[in-house]
Amino acid sequence: MLSRYAVPVEQSVPGGATNAYVLGDGERLLVDPAARTPTLDETAVDHVAVTHTHPDHVGAVADYAAAADATVWAHASFPERFADAAGVEPDRLFRPGDAIGDTGVSVLATPGHAPDHVAFVAGDEAVTGDLAFADGSVFVGTPDGDVRAYLASLRRLLARDFDALHPGHGDPIEDPAERVRETYFHRRDRERRVRAAVEGGAETVDEILDAAYEKDLGDARRLAAKVVRAHLEKLAVEGRVEWNGDRARPPADRQ
Repeated sequence: MLSRYAVPVEQSVPGGATNAYVLGDGERLLVDPAARTPTLDETAVDHVAVTHTHPDHVGAVADYAAAADATVWAHASFPERFADAAGVEPDRLFRPGDAIGDTGVSVLATPGHAPDHVAFVAGDEAVTGDLAFADGSVFVGTPDGDVRAYLASLRRLLARDFDALHPGHGDPIEDPAERVRETYFHRRDRERRVRAAVEGGAETVDEILDAAYEKDLGDARRLAAKVVRAHLEKLAVEGRVEWNGDRARPPADRQ
């Protein structure tokens, strides 16, 4: 069983809503209750968990945990982050590969968009939060985003060969292999553009933005700057650029 509920949220998110899901055979798991809705109020659940602890995914965790007397689960590596975001202490902790109660649902590690990001696997389908969308790209930027981890998570998702993915915003992804590949190569293309900008002499984030993006970013420029910073951090770890937080340069052996 897997049911989706589009929950309107105040945050700026794709489509203006976060998808909450109820899934599981036998016991039922509520994932990502961003806010209370009449439909969710009438839904019986046994467990509550989130794909990650960004504000647009955790808003009603405490409410539904109390209303349903449900077991609250959190990532074993981030219990304090979870409690701070959700406003409730977890009852149980999970690690990647663990099962959630008697739901038949298991946990898949998918960090990148956020360090605590996971997917919940039910048979040949998965609830994937902000890992990939049916349309558009996922924000992977500082301070939470890690491009290296994000690309690895996409590869991990592709290797599982799911029949369908159920994202945190928007419609289901009915052809996961094609969409995940598109998402992966879009991100790699952005990385190539950032690296080429640095090799072409751009040093500051603003200069790299102007060189790496073909269109006027307008109001999205602030978010794009965080994406560029995340890419620069990845490239610096790999020795492909030198980056001190303010200025980027090609590696010393290429200058």
